[in-house]
Amino acid sequence: MPLTGLSVGEYGELTAYEIATEVNAGRLSARETASAALSRIDRDDEELRAFTALWPSLAAERAESVDRQIRAGARLPLAGVPLAVKGTEGPTSAQSIRLIEAGCVPVGATATPGRGTRWQTWGHTDRGPTLNPFNSSWTPGGSSAGSAVAVASKMVPLATGSDGAGSVRIPAAWCGIIGFKPTNGLVPARDRAGLNVGGPLARHVRDAAAYLDALAGTTTLGSLAPPLRALRTAWSATLGFADTKARVAETAYAFLNALADAQAVQIHEASVQLADPAECWQSLRSSAATDTPLAVRTRESNNCELDRIFTQVDLIATPTTPCAPHGHEGPGEVMSVALTWAFNISGHPAISIPAGFTASGEPVGLHLVARRGREVDLLAVAVVAEAVGAAQPPS
Repeated sequence: MPLTGLSVGEYGELTAYEIATEVNAGRLSARETASAALSRIDRDDEELRAFTALWPSLAAERAESVDRQIRAGARLPLAGVPLAVKGTEGPTSAQSIRLIEAGCVPVGATATPGRGTRWQTWGHTDRGPTLNPFNSSWTPGGSSAGSAVAVASKMVPLATGSDGAGSVRIPAAWCGIIGFKPTNGLVPARDRAGLNVGGPLARHVRDAAAYLDALAGTTTLGSLAPPLRALRTAWSATLGFADTKARVAETAYAFLNALADAQAVQIHEASVQLADPAECWQSLRSSAATDTPLAVRTRESNNCELDRIFTQVDLIATPTTPCAPHGHEGPGEVMSVALTWAFNISGHPAISIPAGFTASGEPVGLHLVARRGREVDLLAVAVVAEAVGAAQPPS
């Protein structure tokens, strides 16, 4: 698939929405965008190791199909958008099929954790671990590790992820991009416990909305706008149990205040006190799928607490992770999922948006959780967050 007119540099600056607009208008072809994506991956991925396999033949086949449909008068919401696919899913997963039907062109499989590890916040390739684009000594997070790196480094504008405990939101936070977990049940779960939900990794909120619409049949893109009023938001650095590092919490809270200054949110002093969901999550995911009494109590009490909180506020805000990115040797005893997996159990939609960097240059995500079915609230705040812009790493 030789490059025919779109330079690698030009391609990297295009959003998924812009690519689809140009392809639908006939000013750009899916063949060109797929070629540019594969060329950029060839240029950059030897260093970053986001991909475990490339699919040039499949990309050529799907690009030709998109171009043929456009010539016949069709309009596809994600026409010609190069898509990186999480390695544990492949192009025939329910999520991938829906995105391909919407016009995406799958270009390759992305890195996920290797077998036999107790921790999931890294990516494995035959060339070595997947590297964080901000600092090669850090992991990018996981388990959607390669997908996050592929998007953050502009090799693709969109990538698939799956989030069973934070596996979309955590790498999004550590790679400085958007990661979105829809309401449980909005799309088919990838596990029988119903915890593992597919969702996008993207650099731009409009792209995340277009992905969600293609995946779930929603219409969020058409109404994408800042909130009509400042959304009442309860801030919690710990959810009542997590060991959150002060520098991470301070960075996330500073960005939440910037959103308050922009009138996207109104910060409320509403205490959030959840029980640690670790045993509950592990029980739900066990092969026996038999809930322990403690797990049942934890789920019920946390659901009651969340129901109470959401009578007072529209959103809950936390840091996405309690810690900064760790090295490739592993996180030790740190629970990177401490602030995310409670909402896989409860089913609430959640998003991680870039919140800036600690004084040491470590990327931090702001984690927002909404009422079930209120994805539009999260996207509305993300619109403002994109306009405000998170601070850049200290020089």
